Amino acid sequence: MRRLLFLNGIKAFEAAARSGSFAAAGSELNVSAAAVSRMVHLLEDRLGVALFERKANRLVTTAAGRTYQSGLTPIFDALASLTAQVTAPSTVRVLTIGVGPTFAMRWLIPRLADFHKQEPNIDVRITTGGAAAPFGEDWSCGIQLGDGEWPGLIAEPLFAADLLPVCAPRLASSLKRPGDLKGPTLLRVAHSPDDWPSWLKAASVARVSARGPEFQFYGQALQAAVDGLGVAMGIRPYIDDDLAAGRLVAPFAQSVPKGMRWYLVYREFRTGQRDFVAFRRWIIRAAAEPAARRKGPRHAN
Repeated sequence: MRRLLFLNGIKAFEAAARSGSFAAAGSELNVSAAAVSRMVHLLEDRLGVALFERKANRLVTTAAGRTYQSGLTPIFDALASLTAQVTAPSTVRVLTIGVGPTFAMRWLIPRLADFHKQEPNIDVRITTGGAAAPFGEDWSCGIQLGDGEWPGLIAEPLFAADLLPVCAPRLASSLKRPGDLKGPTLLRVAHSPDDWPSWLKAASVARVSARGPEFQFYGQALQAAVDGLGVAMGIRPYIDDDLAAGRLVAPFAQSVPKGMRWYLVYREFRTGQRDFVAFRRWIIRAAAEPAARRKGPRHAN
């Protein structure tokens, strides 16, 4: 027989641990912060375990509290998802994907028509994600760049994140060897300052450092390269379509692993949901297609 101790207290604790305060948990549960605090105290009494250390201005979970919350949150996520499926109209099927803006614009969105053709009844929604964003509670899945280690999540590799310089064809004609690169023309991405130094070192280029215009996202730097502003450090798979279409050229054959990969990231309970299963099957196949067709980077010389 299943024994569930004090569900209101469990809900109060999980919300407080996840949000970091009784006040935030109270807003989520539509009760006062004091009510959340009382319910958590009662739960601790019933469990005989301290779940929080009460600090002056913040809550800190104990080791037991962290273990409890890490198990409870996926359970509540799954319950919320199941409830949404049961109560939603049968014609509404929503798949929410957390993905960074550059990945969305340069790879995912151009291919979504193919997914929609196969699954016309699934409403795909793109939300802000990426390597720096925490995994959203309402996401069906995410596409993230990293080392594959996200506690509590399944991560399946999609792409290698290889780096190689790219530029407009007219600029590539003046680049015969890596030593022809000049610092002021090397476009930079603010959150990836090690890209150019890594590639220049691998190409044995000395006395050159990237000093060109700096952009917030890879997509901005790549558009600047298309427009002829300079040479951008391209990252797979952002550059694949531009290379194939000739909008960008890779002047040199040298590529360097970034040290991370792109992953499809999701919670285990999603594997039982047909819409996610359909998307997972599609994106794994779509991720493999460019690699199968690619003969290697297009070089200017």
